[in-house]
Amino acid sequence: MTEHTLPSPGTDEAGGPADAGDAGYRKALKSRHISMIAIGGAIGTGLFLGAGGRLAQAGPALAIVYAVCGLFAFFVVRALGELILYRPSSGAFVSYAREFIGEKGAYTAGWMHFLNWSTTGIADITAIALYAHFWSFFVPVPQWVLALIALAVVLTLNLVSVRLFGEMEFWFAIVKVAALVAFLIVGIVLLVTRHPIDGTIPGPQLIADHGGVFPAGIVPMILIVQGVVFAYASCELVGVAAGETENPQKTVPRAINSIMWRIALFYVGSVVVLAMLMPWSSYTADESPFVTVLSHLGVPAAGSIMNLVVLTAAMSSLNSGLYSTGRILRSMSVAGSAPRFTGVMNRNQVPYGGILLTAAVCVLGVGLNYVVPENAFEIVLNFAAIGILATWAIIVLSHLLFVRKARRGEVRRPHFRLPFSPWTEIVTLAFLALVVVLMGFDETGRITLLALPAIIVALVIGWFCVRKRIDMGAFDRAES
Repeated sequence: MTEHTLPSPGTDEAGGPADAGDAGYRKALKSRHISMIAIGGAIGTGLFLGAGGRLAQAGPALAIVYAVCGLFAFFVVRALGELILYRPSSGAFVSYAREFIGEKGAYTAGWMHFLNWSTTGIADITAIALYAHFWSFFVPVPQWVLALIALAVVLTLNLVSVRLFGEMEFWFAIVKVAALVAFLIVGIVLLVTRHPIDGTIPGPQLIADHGGVFPAGIVPMILIVQGVVFAYASCELVGVAAGETENPQKTVPRAINSIMWRIALFYVGSVVVLAMLMPWSSYTADESPFVTVLSHLGVPAAGSIMNLVVLTAAMSSLNSGLYSTGRILRSMSVAGSAPRFTGVMNRNQVPYGGILLTAAVCVLGVGLNYVVPENAFEIVLNFAAIGILATWAIIVLSHLLFVRKARRGEVRRPHFRLPFSPWTEIVTLAFLALVVVLMGFDETGRITLLALPAIIVALVIGWFCVRKRIDMGAFDRAES
């Protein structure tokens, strides 16, 4: 492993000032990788597992919540997409926060992203261990051992090359998409042929006959918003990957624009089909809604098939978390707001220092799986929630300040733009604030909010420790 020296910052070929943290990367990600990273980021365990409990809580109204939250997730990633075309950067939102908010913004964005993905990584290895225990072969193996094995495998592959990361994400996404498409085809065939499920004829009448779209009222629908938002977490990873893409000016707009119809098809479409196949009260939080339907149809090994899919989704999330935090921490390291070793790259142009730091936190998660295996998942998700909201808010705020500078003639906006700016950013920030408020009405959310002061104190202490090391020369603010 060797440390690459960084060239002096200059002006990025896309027109914006260059970030020295982008030096040394190999542009090895192809169009198909970026497209599938975008898909994989928009489809996760929140749909495969979480939809069952939310259907049982709010009924068919869940489709509306997925649509609304999906729209705001699209606004966030579309705002990020415009910043990418202005200046592609592996530092992504950290780099943009540095330019438009200042180093304090970049520091906050980077460490909140690290908090999100390091704790999500713990959740992922915990989930992988739990999913593996579904099969009797793995039952004798302790949960913490399975978690450690999963971390070791994904970490090793992530350190080899960015191309291997792209290939892993490509195939992980293929599995998730194939599973959803197959289910939707089966569901549509059942609806068209009116094939009975447990003696009940599927169709729109199942929604009408069981309380309509809002069987539990409006309040449960509003309260599940804060849980649904987290189902879309990681859609912003396409911004980090853009820095190692062959042709981001062409690839990124196509990948981001496709997110909208994928949300409509996979999230909204799946919930509508599920609600028409079986009464909404048939679904539970303890079982994937897809498994519920397939089991009632008598499909052999339905549980095993879906367990393999959610296992793939968890592996994909862990893979993406290690990848993105490595790049984000390198951008921060160059500026002095992260430890120097996180800026080190190996001979394959992989920032292994940052990746290893994230993996080290995940190792703590292995210990958590050893001490409290039954609570490990919920404990870490509380912290991940705060990191997600902070990251999205900083992306939107950076874009808002970017647009203001463009109106003053200080920068030039690309052709790929967030519609209805600045109103879109203002409404999105208000929505994210609403999600924080709604978290107070949920038991898990309240624990998250109680942890917020401690996180703020840690950020403040950290800032006073690193502020004298901040190197503004690492980022050229000169106008293009």
